[in-house]
This record gives sequence, structure tokens and C-alpha cells, in this order.
Amino acid sequence: MQTILRILKQAGGWHHGLYLKIENPPYMALVIEATDESGPCGLPAISVCHYGEQNGDLMRDPEMCFELGFADEPHLNAFYYRNDYVGVEQWSRNIVRDHYVYLVSLHQQHERFAKVWDNNLRLQGFSFPRSG
Repeated sequence: MQTILRILKQAGGWHHGLYLKIENPPYMALVIEATDESGPCGLPAISVCHYGEQNGDLMRDPEMCFELGFADEPHLNAFYYRNDYVGVEQWSRNIVRDHYVYLVSLHQQHERFAKVWDNNLRLQGFSFPRSG
């Protein structure tokens, strides 16, 4: 997720209240925001999402949530995927009844998808908006 990390760095880094909306026509806007809760390992978490609209409702296409780690160098670790258009919501890492649950195969799928998506964002020219 180097494109997302680069955008975060250009925006001044992660902080509570972080909210970025990047318009890049003809593509759907990209929204990156700090979540109110930490990720499953207690690290800061962000949501990365393309929003569409259907019948007046905002639709995630997709949304992924990541923990932001700082060991060695900043990195993102996926734990959540959602796509409203196909009715999919998946947690690959979560806390369930006070126990850490790690679904290895699903997490690997999330990480592979995140790499492809991140590369697509780079190729589509998404970057931190610069003022005038």
C-alpha cells in the first residue's frame, strides 16, 4: 500500500480526525480516514474507500480497513473488506469475545487485493491534492 502511505505522508501523517477526500475524475472519489477505534492489535486504523451511490445511498466499492504499523518502517496491515454492491463484508483479523481471531487464508486474499488496488490507484493518478 505504498500509494496510500505516500498520500498519508503528504497529508502530514496519521492523526485522530484524519479525513481526506481525493477527487480524480473520471474515477470515484477516494476517501481515507482515521477510524474511531483501533485495529485488532491495538494499532491506529484507517479506512480506505471508494464511494458510489445507488438510490441515494452511499455504497462502498470497496472499503478496506488497515492497521498502521511503524516497526521498521510505516506499513499497512489489512483486517477488513467490504463491497456493498456485491453484499460482501469480511473480517480477516478481529477480536471476538476477547480473543484475537486471524483467518490466514482470508487475510492473504485481503493483502493480495490491497496490493492490486494500491497499484491501480497509483496508475490512475491518485495523490494528495495540492492547493493552487
